[in-house]
Amino acid sequence: MWSGPRNLSTAMLYAFAARGDCAVWDEPFYATYLQATKLPHPMAPEVIAAGEPDPARVAALCMKSPSQSLFYQKHMTLHMIPSFDRGFLKHLTNAFLIRHPARVIASYAQKRESPTLSDIGFTQQSELFDQVAQMTGQTPPVVDSADIRATPRETLSRLCARLNIPFTEKMLSWPAGPKPFDGAWAPHWYNAVHASTGFGDPEGPLPDLPPNLQRLCDQALPHYEALRKFV
Repeated sequence: MWSGPRNLSTAMLYAFAARGDCAVWDEPFYATYLQATKLPHPMAPEVIAAGEPDPARVAALCMKSPSQSLFYQKHMTLHMIPSFDRGFLKHLTNAFLIRHPARVIASYAQKRESPTLSDIGFTQQSELFDQVAQMTGQTPPVVDSADIRATPRETLSRLCARLNIPFTEKMLSWPAGPKPFDGAWAPHWYNAVHASTGFGDPEGPLPDLPPNLQRLCDQALPHYEALRKFV
């Protein structure tokens, strides 16, 4: 599942883990991305120390048969920098999780100051979507976090149908608190999802953004709208 940050991505990870038949992996390329870019992300030393620095090794592990019948990988689109070989994508079933950029930016800015377009992953997401479609000759599944929040059962049922896996009611809830499969960065980013036991209520109006963040939203919006057509 390919998304940017603050996209309901961790809740989706928890939903698939709750199935009982699904191994999960939280942001496989995060340590590799930080090692390569040297970006000053929160908890960067801890993330790098806990992860695998070799992108080829990470890709090989992504293609490895899971310990259970399914293997859900929560990937951040921004982690796939141009120097990383993307050939492994054709060996996976790729889906895309999107969220309106105004909501992403408002949430991200609370955790990390002055986000840039590359930080929030929209351009990388549309690029990866086009690349996967070209590799496979098929349009990958796209799911919008707003639809999940509004009608979780129906939206996840449709997603599972697209993925050719059965839907289960177990996906709609999970225990509160940290999970053993959380990434090393969880203490900084996951406080809200750790307090949750399921998907939140439908989202209200879009947040008002200050001018600098609104300009960022305007840059990201075409990429979101391009994928939204495929929901």
